[in-house]
Amino acid sequence: MELKYIENILQKVKSGSINVEEAMNHLKNLPFEDMGYAKIDHHRSLRNGYPEVIYCEGKSIDHIYGIVENMLKKDTNILATRANEEIYQSLKNLTNDLVYNPLSKTLVIQRKKTQKYKGKIVIATGGTSDIPVAEEAYVTADILGNQVQRLYDVGVAGIHRLLANTDILMNANVIIAVAGMEGALASVIGGLVDKPVIAVPTSVGYGAHFNGLAPLLAMLNSCASGIGVVNIDNGFGAAYLASTINRQIELARKE
Repeated sequence: MELKYIENILQKVKSGSINVEEAMNHLKNLPFEDMGYAKIDHHRSLRNGYPEVIYCEGKSIDHIYGIVENMLKKDTNILATRANEEIYQSLKNLTNDLVYNPLSKTLVIQRKKTQKYKGKIVIATGGTSDIPVAEEAYVTADILGNQVQRLYDVGVAGIHRLLANTDILMNANVIIAVAGMEGALASVIGGLVDKPVIAVPTSVGYGAHFNGLAPLLAMLNSCASGIGVVNIDNGFGAAYLASTINRQIELARKE
């Protein structure tokens, strides 16, 4: 996205619609812009393929507002995670295309339509209590340009629900398995498919579950091969990794 921004400036210089000094004024805040309390990485998409994402938890509303306002000047897509209703109410007058998802606690501003990769990411959950984390993954994967399919409430307590949907799993490029309790879903899926499986332990469970530590350790010790594990409740991290894998598959197909 930033690449197109730079290309647009260069084209304007070439056509004579702006001069070199004006172009320098546009580019002077690249590769990052120091706002004092934040250094916005405008070149993130050039290096990593995706723009910088705003993590809201722990930030003041004024700082979040300033970061979003600054990023909007670059006319890029914006994703903010761990945003609450108060943050949304404070930002909604900034732009009329701000979309808030209270379930995933995400804010999205989509200025540019992303071309979807051909390969699909499937997000599976053990139960409905895991859906908020799964939705954070869904929104993230979607804004990053992926086809995403939900497969919710297919945990091992009723394993026939998962086995009835093996065709969906088989047609995915990457699978994200989101589960609390003992976190067995990732191991079961890993034993069924030849796809990369990204396991997300959630903080859903009873006392000895230790707020997600039990499924985290279970997923790390999975008997099934080909499973990677992200941190507890980290739907965003799982989706970002899944999107990176999906993107590399897409690039390989073009070679």
